[in-house]
Amino acid sequence: KIKDLKCGLKDTEVYYTPEDFGEGFRQSIALHPRVIKQNRGSQGEGVWIVQLEDQSAYCSAQGECPPVTDDTRIVLMEAWDNHVEHHTVGEFLEFCINGRTDKSGSWTSTGQGRYFDGGLEAGSMVVDQRRGHRR
Repeated sequence: KIKDLKCGLKDTEVYYTPEDFGEGFRQSIALHPRVIKQNRGSQGEGVWIVQLEDQSAYCSAQGECPPVTDDTRIVLMEAWDNHVEHHTVGEFLEFCINGRTDKSGSWTSTGQGRYFDGGLEAGSMVVDQRRGHRR
């Protein structure tokens, strides 16, 4: 709701379903580094700064970018403790949606993922916004 305000970023999205998250994130990460936030807590657990491992792979114009694939390598830093993890897009999506599974790979995060547990009734959603630069 704030993306159209002066303080908001136009390419901020909120995903209420795992399907929308998977589709939207594959497109948004192709353009810019992202900040992905679960809708629970405020201490930084489940808040990820995400960027492509290959920084030269970012697309220059929205609408011209094909979505990344599940095999695309990404670098994640969790705001909880600033630790860094290296995963594929598929592993990250699996962790965010289903938690620790064989498909999500090995995580050092203390979090369990599963950001959509309980559905919208429980306030489950994921916010995806472009990472801004500090001034």
